[in-house]
Amino acid sequence: MSDIQAVQWFPGHMAKTRRKITEDLKLVELIAELVDARIPQSSSNPVLRNIIKSKPKIVLLNKSDMADPVQTNRWISRYREEGTVAIALDSKTGKGMSAFFQAAREVLKEQIAAWERKGMRGRPIRIMVLGIPNVGKSSFINRMLAGSGAGKAEVRDKPGVTRENRWFTVGKGFELLDTPGVLWPKFEDPIVGEHLAFTGAVRDEILDMEGLACRLLELLSTLYPQAIPYRYKVDLMQESNLPGYEILERIGRKRGMLISGGEVDTERAAITVLDEYRSGKLGRMTLEQAISCDKS
Repeated sequence: MSDIQAVQWFPGHMAKTRRKITEDLKLVELIAELVDARIPQSSSNPVLRNIIKSKPKIVLLNKSDMADPVQTNRWISRYREEGTVAIALDSKTGKGMSAFFQAAREVLKEQIAAWERKGMRGRPIRIMVLGIPNVGKSSFINRMLAGSGAGKAEVRDKPGVTRENRWFTVGKGFELLDTPGVLWPKFEDPIVGEHLAFTGAVRDEILDMEGLACRLLELLSTLYPQAIPYRYKVDLMQESNLPGYEILERIGRKRGMLISGGEVDTERAAITVLDEYRSGKLGRMTLEQAISCDKS
C-alpha cells in the first residue's frame, strides 16, 4: 500500500518519546504492551520491542470485544508458546483487568519475593504502558484509575493524543507510567500499514478512503464472507472474488448514497464502511489470524 508505506512516521514528538521510553525503562519492573486484538502483529511496534529487550512483559490484546474470540484464544496460545503472557482485554468495560493484576504479580513473583526478604513488603509494582496510537492505552489506564480519585488520562477517538509520559498511582499496589503512542519510521510491509489504517491507527486525513475501504471489503469477503451481505443486505454469495470497488458501489446503492445522475457516492460509502468496521458493527473480526498452538 504505497500511499501509507511512503509516509515517514517520525515527527519530533515520536522521536522524543522513543528516547524517553529508553531512559525510563530503568524506573519500571514490567511492560504492559497493548495491541489491537484484531491485528496483533501489525499493532506491535518493532522499534519498541527492540527497546524493551529482556524487560518482563505482558501483552494485552485490547479491543477483544471487537475481535473474533476464537482467534483471540489462538493468539493467547501462540504468545504462551513464545514465553509471553497475553490477556484478552476490553478496557472500556474492564473485562480482563483482574486477570492483568494477577498476571503482573505472577510474572514478577521472584522480584516481589526479593523485596519482601529486604523488608519491602507492599512496595508498588511500577509498570510502563506502551502501545501504538489509538490502541486504547488511555482507556486502559482510566479503567484502572476508576474510583481511585487519581485523575484521568485524556481519551479521544483520534491517534496521537497523549504527548508526554505521566505517572498514575492505582489501587492494589500498582504505579503506571503512561506513554504517548509511537509508530515507527517506515512500514517495510505495506500490509502492516494497511491494517493499521483499517483500524484507525493512521490518520484518515492522509489516506485514500475509497481505496482503503475497497481493500477492506475484499479482505472481509475472504475471511468473513457472511458479514458484508448480512450487514448491508447485498447479495454477494452467488459471485466470488468480486473487486472491492464493485462491492462498495453495491453497498452505496443499497444505502441510497446517490449523487446527481444516479451515481453512487463512493466516498460516503467508504467512510460508512470504515466507520462501521471500526465500531464493531460488522461483527467480531480478526484480520490477522493465528494458527492454533493447542496440541489438543
